[in-house]
Amino acid sequence: MSNVGLIRRIRSPPQPPTPILACSKVMLCIMPIAQIAIGASYLHDCPRQHYIPIYLVVVGVFGLLLAVLSCLPCVKEPDEGTSSPLSLFCTAWHSLVSTFLVGWFIAGNVWIYSIYQPNYNQTTTEVDPYCNKTLYLFAFWTTTLIYILLGLFLLAGCCVLICFFIFGKADADDDV
Repeated sequence: MSNVGLIRRIRSPPQPPTPILACSKVMLCIMPIAQIAIGASYLHDCPRQHYIPIYLVVVGVFGLLLAVLSCLPCVKEPDEGTSSPLSLFCTAWHSLVSTFLVGWFIAGNVWIYSIYQPNYNQTTTEVDPYCNKTLYLFAFWTTTLIYILLGLFLLAGCCVLICFFIFGKADADDDV
């Protein structure tokens, strides 16, 4: 049994049709645009943790930047296997932005979860400062959604590995 066909498919996977790629890019841009809009709208409405709206704006801008960068032709490797300087620059920039986003995400987790269930009442006379309910809950649930999706991807990956392990055993007569 030869794995040459499988290796070729892995190296150059089939590309989905352009309309599907365009729709998926638009869908991936909805969340960063919403983060920018909510963060900018409520920029001064969370004295309890003033970094939360800034976190939303920055993560939205950089998420949108990554989505736009992935559309550029410089991210595609040439067929002959050599890398152009533009491709190397785009790869380095993508890596830097991704690394920044991971660090920023961790900082956002600290800012959001450290004040869990803040005071939402702006007119209260309590000493505890407030945080706008829309702003806080949007930041909380978008951050939590990332954890939910990460957990689902890990679960799906484990299921695929288990299926490969169970159904992918080689027979004794195979030349593996």
